[in-house]
Amino acid sequence: MKRIVLGCDHAGFELKELLKRELGSAGWECIDSGAYSSESVDYPDFAHKVAESVLSETIPGILICGSGNGVCITANKHEGIRAALAWNEEIAKLARLHNDANVLCLPARFVPAPQALEMVLTFLGTDFEGGRHANRVAKISCNG
Repeated sequence: MKRIVLGCDHAGFELKELLKRELGSAGWECIDSGAYSSESVDYPDFAHKVAESVLSETIPGILICGSGNGVCITANKHEGIRAALAWNEEIAKLARLHNDANVLCLPARFVPAPQALEMVLTFLGTDFEGGRHANRVAKISCNG
């Protein structure tokens, strides 16, 4: 079974729950890293959990907050995470195709749920192109 980890803050809770149901119906095992309600929480707590799962289990991740920016910035603090903020399907596809993104970040307050689902499915259905992009992705790390 394909596995994915999802996380959000309070602004992304409803969208995370919808994505979890839809992905589960499509055959994905969804690891829910919170938040578990729409009560106010701190997005870094959940972004760190998702990043750690992506790295330890080598699975893709989805992060959701109001703008998508906070979770994206936080996740990208982890060496080996390439989190990308997307607002349409083409950006989600290019994040995988050219940047080998392993975390997709969604702005819950700015994209309707059906569009968010399509972005996630596009992200998960796209492979890294490699080639000229592999050298560029290799230059992302600051460790050498």
